[in-house]
Amino acid sequence: MSDAPQYTPIPPQPSQPPQSSAQSGLSDTAAGALAYVTIIPAIIFLIVEPYNKNSYVKFHSWQSIFFCIAAFAVHLVLSLIPVIGWILVPFVSLGFLVIWIILLLKALKGERFQLPLIGKLAAQQAGN
Repeated sequence: MSDAPQYTPIPPQPSQPPQSSAQSGLSDTAAGALAYVTIIPAIIFLIVEPYNKNSYVKFHSWQSIFFCIAAFAVHLVLSLIPVIGWILVPFVSLGFLVIWIILLLKALKGERFQLPLIGKLAAQQAGN
């Protein structure tokens, strides 16, 4: 029997997504995902402390607002185009739904997933 101490390996700890120290108990990831539910929580997070000081929540709030504006504008333009636009609206709506779900899930995972044009604008507005 040897008196050598036994080595017990400790598995690597997964990186934790950003967490908020807010009194409400709402984490940053939950607030970021909630910003995508409708435009209303996104606007509220940009107004209410401590979320308006958190760059992660601000980024997702701005991206949600810009995404809603883009979706509205595309739908408006397509609805004004007779026949072809009307045929395209359901497919474009499905595309926006898929993108919206991806944004929501990425925010829940703690990722800053940037859409090509909208994400850049959101990052600028959030101060990143």
